[in-house]
Amino acid sequence: MPTVSLATFVLVLACTQAVPAFGQFVHPGIAHSRASIEFVKSKIAAEEQPWGDAWERLRSSRYASLDWKPQPFAHVERGAYNDPDIGSSEFSSDARAAYYHALCWALSGKELHAVKSAEILNAWSGTLQSIGNHDARLLIGMSGHDFCIAAELLKHTWGQWPENEQARFESMLRNVWYPVIKDFYPTANGNWDASMLQVMIAMSVVLDDRQMFDRAKDYYLGGKGNGAIGNYFMESGQCQESGRDQAHTQMGLEFLANTCETAWIQGVDLYGALDNRLLKGFEYTAKYNLGFDVPYVAYRSVEGRYHYKSISNNSRGRLRPMYERVFNHYHNRRGLEAPYTEQAALKLRESQSETRDASNRRDANPRDSNSRRDRDRDGRRRRGRSASSHLDTLMYAGHPADLQPID
Repeated sequence: MPTVSLATFVLVLACTQAVPAFGQFVHPGIAHSRASIEFVKSKIAAEEQPWGDAWERLRSSRYASLDWKPQPFAHVERGAYNDPDIGSSEFSSDARAAYYHALCWALSGKELHAVKSAEILNAWSGTLQSIGNHDARLLIGMSGHDFCIAAELLKHTWGQWPENEQARFESMLRNVWYPVIKDFYPTANGNWDASMLQVMIAMSVVLDDRQMFDRAKDYYLGGKGNGAIGNYFMESGQCQESGRDQAHTQMGLEFLANTCETAWIQGVDLYGALDNRLLKGFEYTAKYNLGFDVPYVAYRSVEGRYHYKSISNNSRGRLRPMYERVFNHYHNRRGLEAPYTEQAALKLRESQSETRDASNRRDANPRDSNSRRDRDRDGRRRRGRSASSHLDTLMYAGHPADLQPID
């Protein structure tokens, strides 16, 4: 039988807030609470910024189009670096579309978006039988989170998703996804574990499964893998992947933040673990990606699989849209200073405005929209680095300190 160290037990106890009755969950309770949704709706109605522009970008996204057609596969494969890609890209794209439509429904009340989100969820739950190959765990971790948010919003804000369809979706989570991710991947780079943490805790809320929730929480706090909080970050905030590249480092950070946000809604403070270690990781990474120097110590990962001797400038400066939610927690809720996280969030907001202005110029001059620099080799429009920063701004900017989940 696995044992739990006294230090881990104390850490788990310290991270527990005033929580709902044991075994109960707050709904909706993945990424967005009922209170946060109502707050954003009020800002949209008042046409306040930055929420107004972010809302327009969400609504105009291709993922929010009512013409979206799901493309489910029975047997999905994602190999290393998504090669082979057998239904993997479709799984990810449909997950994002299901999430966007569910959010559009929750914020606008336009039922066609709820219907479209349910259509996507039902298409996959009625088709998918397996997810395999090298990156199967990573795929479920990265994109399954979006599917779960969509399902949670539909279940608890719509009321028109038939129970038999809900049960089929839940069966997919428990019987197809969970066996793949339940044991994590301790020796992989930490963003793997982090991705599985965010989806496992999300699945537990959809399924009202306290044991699954605790498995994710306990691994975050004291797991043996690179994605556990004490292994992914040094006390300085340096990350296990800081010497690999900045893109994967920020992925790991975002996935851990998503895990913390869902736990927070459910009354468990993972954000505060190890003296706010997650904040230290965000501050360190934001500072480096904003162009400042940071200290670095050669880092050997769990079981010595990876040894990064110097910090990597690969993808440096390409900010991932994730800083707003973390600034919201540590500064707005907790009153802590997070200067570099704030700068990163504001820079991403600025890039939204720049992208919007550039889009308006292209609309005014169609010839410009066909320029080679705006398209990839297949003729598709390139996505900017802030392609989804509007979502981070829309749902996490400017929350008042006293905003609490409402069941």
